[in-house]
Amino acid sequence: MRWKVGIITASDKGARGEREDTSAQVIREMVEEELGGEIVEHRVVPDEKNEIIASLIELSDYYRADLILTTGGIGMAARDVTPEATREVTDRLVPGIPEAMRYAAIQRTPFAMLSRSVAGVRGQSLIINLPGDPRGVHESLAAILNVLPHALSILSGNPAPFNEYF
Repeated sequence: MRWKVGIITASDKGARGEREDTSAQVIREMVEEELGGEIVEHRVVPDEKNEIIASLIELSDYYRADLILTTGGIGMAARDVTPEATREVTDRLVPGIPEAMRYAAIQRTPFAMLSRSVAGVRGQSLIINLPGDPRGVHESLAAILNVLPHALSILSGNPAPFNEYF
């Protein structure tokens, strides 16, 4: 199955055109090449909770994205509000996903424990917060990529047996 994927970059500088969005490019490459997904929408928004919320809702409810990946805004700075926006729009959290991403990242740097990434479900969309830097995006996605087809199958109502993924 070809999964529909939305990308949201939360970045004040990116939204103002002052920074190139290299993290979203890493997401695009990994989603298309390794997951077999199709990017249905990509947008860059400022670190404003209401704008992130509106984008998450639109990608889930209007675009019907199976998977929504955010990049940026998961640190401890005052403007890092992506996890709060994600929690506000999700019906259920999926804590194992960010736990796996943090575990993988902590193998490289203890600072990864400061990540506030969350994952959750809104309707039939899985929303996952990724770091804002390309290296963090790559290692986080690499840590969870093999379980995403099963997770997305469950949400679509057509779960395949586990053995199809191994």
